[in-house]
Amino acid sequence: MQFGIFTVGDVTTDPTTGRTPDDTERVRAMLTIARHADEAGLDVFATGEHHNPPFVPSSPTTMLGYLTGVTKNIVLSTSTTLITTNDPVRLAEEYAMLQVISDGRMDLMMGRGNTGPVYPWFGQDIRNGIPLAIENYALLRRLWTEEVVDWEGKFRTPLQGFTSTPRPLDGVPPFVWHGSIRSPEIAEQAAYYGDGFFHNNIFWPMSHTRQMVQFYRQRWEHHGHGPADTAIVGLGGQVFMRKDSQKAWDEFRPYFDNAPVYGHGPSMEDFTRETPLTVGSPQQVIDRYAAMREHVGDYQRQLFLMDHAGLPLKTVLEQIDLLAGEVVPVLRKEMEAARPAHVPANPPSHAERVAAARAAGTEGAAHVGGTEDRWTGRTAEDDQEPAQAGAAFGL
Repeated sequence: MQFGIFTVGDVTTDPTTGRTPDDTERVRAMLTIARHADEAGLDVFATGEHHNPPFVPSSPTTMLGYLTGVTKNIVLSTSTTLITTNDPVRLAEEYAMLQVISDGRMDLMMGRGNTGPVYPWFGQDIRNGIPLAIENYALLRRLWTEEVVDWEGKFRTPLQGFTSTPRPLDGVPPFVWHGSIRSPEIAEQAAYYGDGFFHNNIFWPMSHTRQMVQFYRQRWEHHGHGPADTAIVGLGGQVFMRKDSQKAWDEFRPYFDNAPVYGHGPSMEDFTRETPLTVGSPQQVIDRYAAMREHVGDYQRQLFLMDHAGLPLKTVLEQIDLLAGEVVPVLRKEMEAARPAHVPANPPSHAERVAAARAAGTEGAAHVGGTEDRWTGRTAEDDQEPAQAGAAFGL
């Protein structure tokens, strides 16, 4: 199982000092955090994409491209890449370039984002969020899997004889996650294509997370990708740890109470009870997150939000050391001991995807991961079943 961290890149005042980092300091802190996570032995570093203050990660591929040269082992990813307001042509080229530069040590997560004004800033209408996600991703896949693309859709100008460059590494596109917290249509999209589904449940109770993941698993099996328990699932989370749990509560409380993302809402006691936020000792974090599989089944990736709410860089690095040194080894052992042999331990690596393509004789072929469902002959854009299936799950 993969364990790592993700950042939203917020610029937040430290409530204990009154100091606010500027954008440059925050970006450089994110780079330091990623390098430290690699050195500590974590599996994944992922950055969000935002185009509005107080967030700074507006160009994920720039950041991740730099990190490919200063890290050694960690998988570089996103959390998320905006499939709705980015041009699929640019996404195809930028992430294929990142794939080549990193020698396949990357994947990416597609999402719609949670900032309404970003849509008109990029010439789109938020009311088209779901249709944009569906159409743009269908085009993105074609750009990666077909060398010459003729295409016409609703939301961008047509393409005639277009070839996206560079071509994906070894003729195999990057592995894609679809991130969503509330939309069954996105879970359906992930299941339809046999992609990963990431439920970033940091603000949601486990009852909701369970529903969304179960729906994705059921649809994965429906679309012929294998048994439901083999679907590729990732979860979000957030923790704050100290050796002494009371010290953790005392230290984190002012950050929780004052951060825009948390503060002035539910109390920290209520929030930690209702969501995955865990404040306490490393053992308490182990106990809480080892139980996640009881709700969603065996899953493949767990990411933690750790550099947020104005926490100082020194504190974040200490949190990474506790996570990598005391929590992850125990969680990994417990998770793998209970995992059935047929359930993937990790999301597929680039090497595994290349080997699978070679075995199927589809490496670099135009129909690798094609847009039609091999069982029904339908495309995701045509399929009206997701809404009906989602309603059956109460979604």
